[in-house]
Amino acid sequence: MALCMTAIMVFTQIASGPEFGGVMALWKRSVAELIGTFWWVLGGCGAAVIACVVGNPYNGIGYLGVALAFGLTVLTMAYAIGHISGCHLNPAVSVGLFVSGRFKGVGDLISYIVAQCIGGILGAGVIYIIVNPQFGADAAIGTFATNGWSEELVNGVNAFGGKAVGLTAAFTAEAVLTCFFLLVIIGSTDKRAPAALAPVAIGLCLTLIHLIAIPITNTSVNPARSLAVAAYVGGTAVSQLWLFWVAPIIGAIVAGIIYKCIFEEKAACVGEDCHEKKDDCKNCDDKKTVEKAEAKKEEKKAEVKKEEKKAEAKKEEKKAEVKKEEKKAEVKKEEKKAEVKDNEEEDEDDEEEDEE
Repeated sequence: MALCMTAIMVFTQIASGPEFGGVMALWKRSVAELIGTFWWVLGGCGAAVIACVVGNPYNGIGYLGVALAFGLTVLTMAYAIGHISGCHLNPAVSVGLFVSGRFKGVGDLISYIVAQCIGGILGAGVIYIIVNPQFGADAAIGTFATNGWSEELVNGVNAFGGKAVGLTAAFTAEAVLTCFFLLVIIGSTDKRAPAALAPVAIGLCLTLIHLIAIPITNTSVNPARSLAVAAYVGGTAVSQLWLFWVAPIIGAIVAGIIYKCIFEEKAACVGEDCHEKKDDCKNCDDKKTVEKAEAKKEEKKAEVKKEEKKAEAKKEEKKAEVKKEEKKAEVKKEEKKAEVKDNEEEDEDDEEEDEE
C-alpha cells in the first residue's frame, strides 16, 4: 500500500504539472489509463488466480481460459476508453507508440506509465482482498499470477507447466511477442485499416500471445501487469521483475522503429501540384519533384500578379472612360445651356421687333 500511495503522489504531480500542457485533457486520459489497466490486471490475473486450479493449469478454465480473459479485458476496454486515451494500458505499448510517432509528448508518456502502474497495483489489490492468499517471502515462481522463469525442470516441467527454462528463453519470448503485439496494435489502428475491428485484432493477438507464453513466463508483455502482482508477493517475483520491464520495452521500441521506417505511409507525390499545400508530401524525399513543384508555385504566383495588374489596368481604363463620358456629358450640358440662351436672346429680339 505504501508503494501504491507513493505512486499516486507522483502521478498527481505529473498530471497536474503545468509544464506538460493540456492539464485537463491529460488528467482525463491518465485516469482512463488507470481504470483500463486496473481492468487488465483484475480480469486477466484475476482469472488466473481465482478460476485456475492451483498446480494444475489444465483444470478450471486452464491456459485457454486465462488467455481469453486477458484478450477480453483489452478488447472490452478498447471500446470503452479507446476514444479517450487510446487504451494503451501498458507502458511498453505507450513507449512503442511514442517511438513510432503515434504518441506525442514525454510528459504524456510519463503520466500514462505512472497511471498504468497505479491502476495495475489497485487491480491486484482487489484480487488480494478476494482470495486472501497466504504466502511468505519464499513464494514459488508464478504465485499470485506473477511472472518469472524457471532455471530447471522439475518432474519434466517448469513452474508453469511448460518445457522452457532459463533467462534467454524468457527474455526472447517477452521481447519478440511484445514486438509483434505492438506491430498488430500500430497496424490495426493505422488510418488505412478498418478502425472498428482494431480492438478485435488486438484482443485476439493478446489471447494468442498468452497461449504461447503462459508455459514460458506466465506471460507479461506488460510491465505494469508484472509490477502489480509482484508488489504483493515480493521475493523471486521482484528479483526477476526487471526482465518484464526491459524485454517488453525493447520489443516495443523495435516494433515502433520497424513500422515507422518500413510500413508508415508516406504522402505520395501525385504530380506537379503535390506540394501546393504546406502539409502535403511532408515526408517526400524526391528532390526534383519538390523543386519542380516549387517552381510551378512561383509561376502561379507570377500569373496571379499578372492577372492582378491586368485587372488594375482595366479598372483604370474604366475609370478613364467614365471620366471621358462625364466630360462629354458636361460638354453637352454646356452646349444645351448655350443653345437655350441663344433661343432666349432670339425670342427677346423678336419681341423687340414686334414692339417696334
